[in-house]
Amino acid sequence: MRRVVITGVGAITPIGNSVSEMWDGIKANRCGIDFIKRFDTTDFKVKLAGEVKDIDFTKYFDPKTIKNNDRFNLFARIAAREAAEMAKLDQIEDRTRVGVLFTSGIGGLETIQDTAILMNERGASRISPYFIPKSLINLSAGSIAIDNKCNGYSSSVVTACAAGTNAIGDAFNRIRYGYEDAIIAGGAEAAICPLGIGGFQALRALSTSDNPNRASIPFDLERSGFVMGEGAGCVVLEEMESAKKRGAKILAEVVGYGVSCDANHITAPLEDGSISSNAMTNALKDANIAPSKIDYINTHGTSTHLNDLTETNAIKRAFGNHAYNMLISSTKGNTGHLLGAAGAVEAVICVEAILNSLVPATINYSVKDPECDLNVCPNKNVEKDLHYVMSTSLGFGGHNAAIILKKWED
Repeated sequence: MRRVVITGVGAITPIGNSVSEMWDGIKANRCGIDFIKRFDTTDFKVKLAGEVKDIDFTKYFDPKTIKNNDRFNLFARIAAREAAEMAKLDQIEDRTRVGVLFTSGIGGLETIQDTAILMNERGASRISPYFIPKSLINLSAGSIAIDNKCNGYSSSVVTACAAGTNAIGDAFNRIRYGYEDAIIAGGAEAAICPLGIGGFQALRALSTSDNPNRASIPFDLERSGFVMGEGAGCVVLEEMESAKKRGAKILAEVVGYGVSCDANHITAPLEDGSISSNAMTNALKDANIAPSKIDYINTHGTSTHLNDLTETNAIKRAFGNHAYNMLISSTKGNTGHLLGAAGAVEAVICVEAILNSLVPATINYSVKDPECDLNVCPNKNVEKDLHYVMSTSLGFGGHNAAIILKKWED
């Protein structure tokens, strides 16, 4: 099988509208969670979210494009542009060998919400002809393909909050088995709207805290729900020889990918971690490395009681005694939970962690939970030379995914 490397990364998040800004936020332990400003939350129990800040779409798109694209798709295209430019992806002459695997957990939810209100108030004749294209999840992949003239495989894998990780993992497989030479992969989300917040509030999945620094608190005993985030993360995956031949800067190598399905409940993971651990174990087998080789795991770590407990149990099952020796953390205290984009953003964070020999802290951690007793790097980043890093994601429907990144060594 061919080796697969990362040659470009892109991000737009609540703590920065580029990879460098986001990483500065990680280094500074910045919390991007605040009171929702995009709509009036008077009638909502949930008051906080991780909104993208100070974004000026006119720097990237003309007014017509902004009008005819949902917010999630604008995020996707901005992150993909940053990653593609970093990778100098336009240097690859055969565009049939360049693909896109980009996703979202929900897609154009705000467009669906606003269009339903419009139809109810003014009738079906007022629906925009762009309503359907703005709503579809796969239109991010299609738009990115158009932007970057990618004539290879273009698709979207939709697995809720595991989608971003699945997109990167599936792209990894396609390249190493020879289907494409390069793929733009990632995820985007923009569900901070009344329908999105209201829906997750009805599920009782969201934190109702009014303290931005004590709302998204993964692995903390007082955690009570996740905080919605928005944005996009993107990586350019490329066959190693192709990247080396054209002199691309290689940031990291992808070496393992594993999946599993709890097949237990539509929203609740298996608490004992017996199946989600298989995604981690499968990734280790795929990479052909021992569990002891993993230096750090960027966990899903949503700040819900069940997820964090499940993931702790899964790590213990997959890693045995090494679970207590390695470092783990969740960066959702910084960004909130970006749903289908979470795994993609966190993969970018892992790349930066490897490049900068720095493990991000689990910020705003205060009260230790005896059930979540691993080293979660509470409140302080840890300087450490990282060789193998894992990123994990768990999604509604029982979807579990894990990828392993390796420090680049020729």
